[in-house]
Amino acid sequence: MKILHGFNINNLRGDFFGGLTAAVVALPLALAFGVASGLGPLPGLYGAIIVGFFAALFGGTPTQISGPTGPMTVVVASIFLYFDRNLEIVFFIISLSGLMQVLIGCTRLGDHVKTIPDSVVTGFMSGIGIIIICLQIPVLLGLGSEGSVISSLTKLQNISDYKIDALIIGLAGLFVLVFISKKIDSYIPRPVIALIIGSLLASFYFTNQTIIGHIPSGIPSFSIYVPTLTELPEIIFYAAMLASLGVIDSLLTSVVADNMTNTNHLPRKESIGQGIGNIFSGLLGGLAGAGATMRTVINIQSGGKTPFSGLLHSVILIMILVFFGNYAAMIPLAILASILLKVGYDIIDWNFFYNIKSKSKIDIFIVLVVILMIVFVNLILAILVGTIGSYLLKKHYK
Repeated sequence: MKILHGFNINNLRGDFFGGLTAAVVALPLALAFGVASGLGPLPGLYGAIIVGFFAALFGGTPTQISGPTGPMTVVVASIFLYFDRNLEIVFFIISLSGLMQVLIGCTRLGDHVKTIPDSVVTGFMSGIGIIIICLQIPVLLGLGSEGSVISSLTKLQNISDYKIDALIIGLAGLFVLVFISKKIDSYIPRPVIALIIGSLLASFYFTNQTIIGHIPSGIPSFSIYVPTLTELPEIIFYAAMLASLGVIDSLLTSVVADNMTNTNHLPRKESIGQGIGNIFSGLLGGLAGAGATMRTVINIQSGGKTPFSGLLHSVILIMILVFFGNYAAMIPLAILASILLKVGYDIIDWNFFYNIKSKSKIDIFIVLVVILMIVFVNLILAILVGTIGSYLLKKHYK
């Protein structure tokens, strides 16, 4: 197996614009996912830089842009809460999950991702979208954030305490994201426009709301946590969950990239590249990441064809962190919530629901079961139950 895959210098101009555009889109998403995870905006940005760089360097999908994603953020948030907000344990789990991803790549286990039924993938993506939406509605209203769907919805009991300034900023962001033509994305992505408008309005007019606050600059510090024997079983369980989800998330995005570029990704290398990225992200205090569908699509549409675009995406984010950290500190959480609400909406497989009359009863049942289990139980268990249930039901009623 080659160490590096897909590199050539015949498309440097396209890779430059692909990486630049992907970085501009990644910035608000990385900050938003960092806040949503509970770890803070800086780990989100570190995760985008570190996972994005190493996954591009060692991965098996040349056009893939990696970084924090909705599914990975949801799992990290649950881990953060389960371990009483202990950052050291969370970062250790992220690194351990990366090591597991490398092992998954070496043992070809990732090849089985393509056998997951479409109904399970639909339920998986839609469930993640619903979780993101539920978690961000209170933030949009200025009520603060919660780590679980139930606690987040419970917070809406205090809806009369909403902050009008935060709501105005959030609605302004949603207006930009929903009603401004997609054609403008070729010049400046709508999430960036929303970010700029929201930050300016919050700085000069609607000041009664929560902003990101101080973002430390400089090189991230290296640290490693030594778990106790009593902590180890739970740490291994959550690391395995995060690793499995990361491989599934990344390889599904790789399939999308293949369809757009008429190429074939290398699943083993992709798992290994993602694993290396998450190992270093955890060691350096970054959020867990995976292949990011929207950023990968934007990279391809902007001309990116080789891993140079992914590497450049990380370099540009480093420059933003070093030189523009003070400006990022003024970003209101409500504008990040509006961006995440749009992300959550886009993740839901609306095409399935629009055409539900043409779907089989088994597929509809599996999608609903997977959605409910993802939202209220467990992501990995939902995928396992959905996959096994789909095969058994279709075999029985064949």
